[in-house]
Amino acid sequence: MTFIAQTNAQYSKFITMCTVTFLPLNNTDFILTSNRDEQRNRETLPPAEYVEDGVKMMFPKDKIAGGTWIGASSKNRLVCVLNGAYKKHEKKNNYRKSRGVIAKEILKSTQVTDCVKDLNLNQVEPFTMVIVDWNEKLQLYELIWDEVKKSFKTLKNEPKIWSSSTLYSDNSKRLRKSWFQEWVHSNDFNVKNILQFHHSEIGAKEQAVLMKRSYVETVSITSVKKEENSITMLYEDVIHSKKKEVQF
Repeated sequence: MTFIAQTNAQYSKFITMCTVTFLPLNNTDFILTSNRDEQRNRETLPPAEYVEDGVKMMFPKDKIAGGTWIGASSKNRLVCVLNGAYKKHEKKNNYRKSRGVIAKEILKSTQVTDCVKDLNLNQVEPFTMVIVDWNEKLQLYELIWDEVKKSFKTLKNEPKIWSSSTLYSDNSKRLRKSWFQEWVHSNDFNVKNILQFHHSEIGAKEQAVLMKRSYVETVSITSVKKEENSITMLYEDVIHSKKKEVQF
């Protein structure tokens, strides 16, 4: 079909993902929520438990690359991937490794800082990764790769929003940040309330949190809540109006 051919061409130029929010609940618990902005016909498997190299993990799976954009593991860690680094980049025809596969490597690692230090990111597409680790204490990290330099830093455990640089300009990021800050000051931190924010259609459809454009739109929303010793992942397939909840 002509429409699919056009969107595939656009997809190669405007590869996607996503909007992410982090909410600390206390010194040990949190909620992280991710809107995945994708082509609506890109096939995805809902969250399930997997065991790789002896490590139990839970994540939705991208059928094309076999990786994930958001997952948690028995290593007391969560990883969420956004496409792009600081600014929009030109996509190459081929890359050595999927960012979703790198996310699983971090989920499986014993020590997150050592793993990130040793990562070989040559010929990997630019990305931003939000990493939450709760081994010694609740710790929020941000890993950015811009095809030249790897930046890894510790962030404060405070409410935060990220928007993918491949889809949102600096002005759009600032606008969405203002929406989030207003939400933070007006709402209790719980899954129900943050999901309402991630379903928000305020502003133009192209820049809304629940985004829709001609070639890409929000196809799923995943919210992960860590509370004491349990992890709950709530996954909503927006396109097909299906939901799945997984715990471990």
